[in-house]
Amino acid sequence: MIRRFGEGPRAGQRYQRRLGAYAILPLEGRLLLTHQDEPEPEIQLPGGGIDAGESPIAALHREVFEETGWHIAAPVRFGAFRRFAYMPEYDLWAEKLCTIYIARPVLCLGEPGEPGHTALWADIGQAASLLGNPGDRHFTRAFARLNSR
Repeated sequence: MIRRFGEGPRAGQRYQRRLGAYAILPLEGRLLLTHQDEPEPEIQLPGGGIDAGESPIAALHREVFEETGWHIAAPVRFGAFRRFAYMPEYDLWAEKLCTIYIARPVLCLGEPGEPGHTALWADIGQAASLLGNPGDRHFTRAFARLNSR
């Protein structure tokens, strides 16, 4: 059973399952995050949906680069969660199955290529409090606890 964060499914609402890959990206005591302007301003773990025929790792590399401008290395699965959400950019009610990886940011090639995204850095101990969804916060806090020992 994959742990759910956020609201449960609404009675009578149909949801499309949407797989996604997201990354915790530590470097020198900080985490690389992304700020998304729309549909609502929110700070998130970099990542996103896995396209048809795409592997989760390929999607992770693509999404992190699009949202931050960084290439990553050595992704390792850290956990997974699900949440139910309306995605206005797709006019879609989705059951999002989110796999969280830990990876190393290794090379910045410039600004994010995806419109409305800004890369930002946050102290590992403070990053979770900035994140917009409870699943991202949970795994970021778990990572911070592991790294404070």
